[in-house]
Amino acid sequence: MRLPFFYGWVVVAVTFVTMAIGVNARTAFSLFFPPIISEFGWERGVTAGAFSFGFVVSGMVSPLIGRLMDRAGPRAVMELGVVLMGGGLLLAPLTSQPWHLYVTIGVMVGAGSVCLGYSGQSLFLPNWFIRTRGLAIGIAFAGVGIGSVTLLPWVQHMIEGTGWRTACTAMGLMILIVLAPINLFLHRRPEDIGLRPDGDAAPAAGAAKSVSNIIDPVWAGTEWTLRKAVATTRFWWIALGYFCGLYIWYAVQVHQTKFLLDIGFSTGVAVWALGIVSLLGIPGQILLGHVSDRIGREWVWAISCAGFAISFAALMALKFQPSLWLVYLMVFTQGALGYGLTSIMGAVVFEIFQGKHQGSIFGTIMLAALAGGAAGPWVTGLLYDRAGDYTLAFGVAIIVSGLSALSIWQAAPRKVRAVAGKLQAGTGAE
Repeated sequence: MRLPFFYGWVVVAVTFVTMAIGVNARTAFSLFFPPIISEFGWERGVTAGAFSFGFVVSGMVSPLIGRLMDRAGPRAVMELGVVLMGGGLLLAPLTSQPWHLYVTIGVMVGAGSVCLGYSGQSLFLPNWFIRTRGLAIGIAFAGVGIGSVTLLPWVQHMIEGTGWRTACTAMGLMILIVLAPINLFLHRRPEDIGLRPDGDAAPAAGAAKSVSNIIDPVWAGTEWTLRKAVATTRFWWIALGYFCGLYIWYAVQVHQTKFLLDIGFSTGVAVWALGIVSLLGIPGQILLGHVSDRIGREWVWAISCAGFAISFAALMALKFQPSLWLVYLMVFTQGALGYGLTSIMGAVVFEIFQGKHQGSIFGTIMLAALAGGAAGPWVTGLLYDRAGDYTLAFGVAIIVSGLSALSIWQAAPRKVRAVAGKLQAGTGAE
């Protein structure tokens, strides 16, 4: 039975729910962080290292997940993620030593997050849309914001009422019960079920040739294998840009709650800040995803990196002037602007290395990205432990933000395939 709308939007809806639960289950570590430190008395660098170690594991398995996507499709990848992340969260309450956290939150949740989070979804979702690729991905990934304002306050309430272990168990059960069945509706690409991207009809015989979005026909006509891609400078510019992008993302996400508590803000304000960042990411991701379809991916990546840089500057200023207006500035620029990175992360790689091996290429690039996600919290915690405050760590993060923007600009997806807005302006090739 044919649906009255394009099946790609079903894929977007499933991704929306998966991201809402899966990503925030990992983000909740920021809420578990203070009570774990209070209970065990471990150093912040050691404790945050479990989260960072998860990114090391994520990086190690990311190329394998990309290859699994190319061979078995999203159902296999997502269900693997459900088992790993759900199992890790169910076992984490048994923690009594630091290595227990490293195995559960690090290895299991970390590996599962590659499947259920931004990396795994970006391996197949861009296949379903071309003209509205940024918008569709932005809507799907906006589920993270909905999950943050519903799940994170609930998790914090459970932590305060029954402890972090009960909250961890509840999140693990939710992942298994909700995400396992809905991800059976996924397909890798529209052609697998007889459809075309964007829901377009097959071209009629004798119809006029449509305008192509290809700018560089030689590059676009190459069958990009992982070996060929790794030999290009574009591959390494993207890898550097993504490393820096996830560095700044998780440096602030893991440490901002504890930082706000340290400088005198209440638990309510600290938790509110973490939740509202993701809430603002809802319109931010959707709007910036749509804008990227009009002006190009590089511009939106630069705007998002600027948002993170401003948020780090606001955090630095908060140490000297702990006022709510600086918290508002930090929250707005991080959420409404910074989270726009996610709406184009998959699009940048697919528009440069589109083809049969794009999953393997993207998965390998995410090895660098996840290494950045591991480095961000760990280096930030290490610099705090050595310096006694976050000033130096946040200053380093501002520099990393600028490097990320520069790297994606150098990768230049605009020189391979034009976005829809540029085609309308007449820059597309026939």
